[in-house]
Amino acid sequence: MQEAKKDRADDEASRHRIEAKNDLESYCFTMRNALTEEKPKDKDKFEHDGKVAVEKTVQYVQDWIDQNQLAEKDDFEAKQKELEH
Repeated sequence: MQEAKKDRADDEASRHRIEAKNDLESYCFTMRNALTEEKPKDKDKFEHDGKVAVEKTVQYVQDWIDQNQLAEKDDFEAKQKELEH
C-alpha cells in the first residue's frame, strides 16, 4: 500500500513536470510565431532591436529546455516567467 502511494505521488510529480515543460515549449513556439507573422499590426509590436532581443531570449530558453529535459517543474516555470518578462 505504501509503495502504491509513493508510485502515485511520483507519477503525479512527473505529470506536473512534463506539463510545465510542455507549457514552456508552447510559450516559446507562440513567441516565435508572433515575431514572424506577416500581419502588419503584429510587425509593429517590436522595433528591430527589441525583436532581435526577444528572438535571442526565446532561443536561449529553447536551448536550455533541450539541455535540461529532466529539470524540475519549478525550473520550467521559472524559465517561463523569465521569458514573459
